[in-house]
Amino acid sequence: MPSDDVDARRAPGARLPGGSPDGGVLGPRFRWVSIGMCALIMLAAFENLAVTTIMPTISRELDGAGLYAFAFAGPLAVSVVGMVVAGSWSDRGNPRTALYGSVALFAAGLLIAGLAPTMPLFVGGRLVHGLGGGALTVALYVIVARVYPPVLHPRIFAGFAAAWVIPSLIGPFVAGLVADHVGWRWVFLGVLALIVPAMGMVVPAMRGMRGPAQGEERPPRDLPRIGWAVLLAVAVLVLTLTAEATGVLQWAGPVVAGVVALLALRPLLPAGTLLARRGLPSVILMRGLVAGAFFAAEVYVPRLMVTQYEVSAPEAGLALTAAGLTWAVASWLQGRFPGLSHRTTATLGAAGLTIAMGSLISTVLFGLPPAVIVAGWAVSGAGMGVLFPRLGVLTLEDSTPADQGFNSAALSITDAIGSSIALAATAIVFSALGPLGGGWPFVGAFAVTSVFVVGVWLNGPRMLRQRA
Repeated sequence: MPSDDVDARRAPGARLPGGSPDGGVLGPRFRWVSIGMCALIMLAAFENLAVTTIMPTISRELDGAGLYAFAFAGPLAVSVVGMVVAGSWSDRGNPRTALYGSVALFAAGLLIAGLAPTMPLFVGGRLVHGLGGGALTVALYVIVARVYPPVLHPRIFAGFAAAWVIPSLIGPFVAGLVADHVGWRWVFLGVLALIVPAMGMVVPAMRGMRGPAQGEERPPRDLPRIGWAVLLAVAVLVLTLTAEATGVLQWAGPVVAGVVALLALRPLLPAGTLLARRGLPSVILMRGLVAGAFFAAEVYVPRLMVTQYEVSAPEAGLALTAAGLTWAVASWLQGRFPGLSHRTTATLGAAGLTIAMGSLISTVLFGLPPAVIVAGWAVSGAGMGVLFPRLGVLTLEDSTPADQGFNSAALSITDAIGSSIALAATAIVFSALGPLGGGWPFVGAFAVTSVFVVGVWLNGPRMLRQRA
């Protein structure tokens, strides 16, 4: 970390009496910026989860059933563009201004959505919000690299993970209460009101922050990369929308969109990522593999419990709640033990996902009680909590001030693309096996996510560079 980063007068990693550098992420030096950044992550997570709960109400009130799916797929697609722009902005300029721009777009999207009189305008607000949300995550990753000493990276990323998971426990319930008693618009406008104090905590820590030193800048490739990002966003959107199509389009659409997505993805990632080259490329690839395995399977967990076991929706949600809790706890624990090797965290993450997929498939095939699903999915949450934050740590370890934005953007992009590809693949298989009835569609969907888990096992050892 260069000496001209934030507060160069203090040595990075200086230890205070508590034994942690500068007192830890909640020590005097980092307390408010840590709280502020985690608050921004939590607000973004709450909004994403809240929309799922209140979208039926919004669609009914704005007569927008035709745009229901697009309201979810659109923001995910355009977030890729936001990630690329924020990464380039951070590397060639200043991550502080990248954060200001991303938060401004995020807030503008909330305002448009909250005041929208029609469904098309609401979707437009969601697109603006998705653009800002994608940029926000990348800007925060770069700020972590510039503000915190490396030894604190596991702890702040653990905080980010907890800030994302905690809203999953209460967010849908709170959003439903607000929509029923105050109005769905206040789900968006209320989040908007909380952005200002969150930013107020982060801004002081960024004073004096500058971009890369002269001679360290990345070559100016912004416009071509943004063009590839736009093409990738379109391909992701087509991939998502055609996954539920019928006939020839059900197969041809995803195949064509998938090929285009991979071609557009390659220039946005470190060289060798799609080939699982050892080191940083495999770290970036790992993010897409674990995201695809976990988030695609998660979609079918409550559906399995409701349709096959006839449990109530709140009871089915227990599996997701259990995974959220174990994810948060495991993230906190790995942050408290930075000496835990990256190889061990990769093994634990892969093992957690393997146990989860095995429990899901076994439950369907052998008629095991639904408690097995809850327990297995809780194990998957623990595995993700250990591994997910470490991927951010490894990315920053292999980055310089000149490419922290590019690499952070790549990490977020593979997250989104891995999830999208896995969701499309599981949807195709689930639909194709539908005529067989019973639990076979679920077995097929979980078999697809298990392929991603195999990739996690194979890729794990390649994340660390060979020692000379």
